[in-house]
Amino acid sequence: MPSNLKKINTEIETFKKESTSLIENGVKAAGPRARKSTLGLEKLLKEFRKVSIEDAKK
Repeated sequence: MPSNLKKINTEIETFKKESTSLIENGVKAAGPRARKSTLGLEKLLKEFRKVSIEDAKK
């Protein structure tokens, strides 16, 4: 699970960077990159939820 947390944090940082670039600097190419990172986050968070539920059952 620790490696999953590292991946989640990395993806969050990517989203922050790209969304800031889009909103504050007006870099339109950052929009698709920010949206892509949200899809990655969704997958990672689902995996985290699955693993944490399995651990709670033990």
